[in-house]
Order: sequence, then C-alpha cells, then structure tokens
Amino acid sequence: MFAGFMMNTWAVATIVAPVAGIVGFFVVLRGSAFPAHAIPKGAFAGAAGASLLGISTLLGLAVFSLLGALGIGALGRRGRSDVATALALVMMLALGAAFLSRTTQYEPEIYSLLFGEVLGVSSTQLLPVAALGLVSIAAVAVLYRPLMLSSVVPEVAEAKGIRGRRMEMCFLIVVALATAMTVPVVGALLIFSLMIGPPAAARSLTSRPGLAMFLSVVIALVTVWVAIAASYTCNWPVGFFVGGLAALSYGLGRGWAAWRHTRATPAAAPRLLAAADRA
Repeated sequence: MFAGFMMNTWAVATIVAPVAGIVGFFVVLRGSAFPAHAIPKGAFAGAAGASLLGISTLLGLAVFSLLGALGIGALGRRGRSDVATALALVMMLALGAAFLSRTTQYEPEIYSLLFGEVLGVSSTQLLPVAALGLVSIAAVAVLYRPLMLSSVVPEVAEAKGIRGRRMEMCFLIVVALATAMTVPVVGALLIFSLMIGPPAAARSLTSRPGLAMFLSVVIALVTVWVAIAASYTCNWPVGFFVGGLAALSYGLGRGWAAWRHTRATPAAAPRLLAAADRA
C-alpha cells in the first residue's frame, strides 16, 4: 500500500482533499451543488479530446473546466441558472461523445478519469496538480470576505458594491480549477461527492465558518485516505469508496445535529416555562 508506485497517489490525494474541502464549503454554503456536479462531468470531454490528440489530459480537463464555468456564468446572466448549467453540461457531454467516437478503443486512462483509479496518477501530474491546488487556495483566500458575504447575506453584499453575478463567475472559475486537479484522483462522476459530502457534514457539526471549513478539510482527507486504502485492498474504483464515505459522513453529521437538537430542546423547556410564568 505504501510501495513506491503508490506514493504519487497518496501525495496527490493529500493535495486534492484540502482543496475539495475548502472549495466545497462554499459550494454547500451557496447552494451550488448542481454546477459542482456539472463542471467535472463536462470537463471529461476535455480529457477525452486531449487523449485523442495525444496531449496531457490534465490540460484538457483544465481548459474544458474553465470553458464550462464561463459558459454557465454567461448563460446564467440571461436566464435561469439551473437551465444554463444543464445546457452547458449537455453541450460538453456531446463533445465528449464525439471525441470518444474517434478513438479505436476505450482507453484505460479515460476510464480512470471517469471513475477514479488508485494507480492512475503519474509523476508528471504531481506538479500541475499542486500548482492548480495552490491557485485554488489563493483564489479562495483573496475572495474570502466578499464570497462569504455574498453567500450568507447577498442583499448586504450588493449594498456594499459586491456584484452577485461577478462573484458567481469568480466562484465558478475556482470550482473549475478545483475540478481539474481532483478528477484524476476521484473521477469525474464522483468528484462532486468529495466537494459536497464532507463540507455538508462539517456544516451539520458547527455553524462557525472557520471551524466548519477546518472540519471539512479533515473529513475530506480521512475520506480520500480511507478510500485509497480500501480501493487498493479490494481492487474496486476509488470513486465508489469516496462516494460511499462522503454520504456516510453526511449521514453521521445529520444524525449528530439531530441528537444535539433533541438534547437542547428539553434543556431549554424549563427556562421557557419559567419565563412564561414571570410574564
């Protein structure tokens, strides 16, 4: 499991999980699960096209992720955002089908980009993934205050001169960058589970943004590490374990929130009755 040929996988996973946890926190906070689901699926077309041309699939992912984010943002300005997201996804999937039809066989690399692959990470991908990760984290750090404000109280953000559409476009670009770096590890079909499950679980555990973001990163790291170990042992796609563990973490988080609520309600009842008697 910790042999030399697995070190690339562990290194990339350790880079990917914090980025997915941080970006995913804002995905959940802003209710942008559909774009987070659509962009990696559409970006798969870029990987298929890059494989057809014989160039880096990571480059194809990055280009199509950005194109998808820009397309969703541009179309969303003139209509419903969910329709714009669906149209962008359909267009990119159509291109992906066209690219795949030009290949003579179903490439293992393309399969790994769809479903994730423990042994699918090469040494040449480490530096680009790390670079995209740093850019994603830096972008979130720069946009943190206006992004948080526009996510929680958009009316106040508009009053302070923060344009919602412009912030949405910037955020979609950040999602695109995070998508491009995480797809090689988790797979395009299940990357959104890593960006949704751990952050949603973290938000169930606490309402404090900083602590929720930290817990999101921790849960994402544990999810990816356990998924890689299980995939290596069972020879099943790593994306299957990521999706299952992400759903499990969210279920546990919601269970904890419900249990905490049931404990808090009886404790608050005597105080409410006392206040009513005094009134």
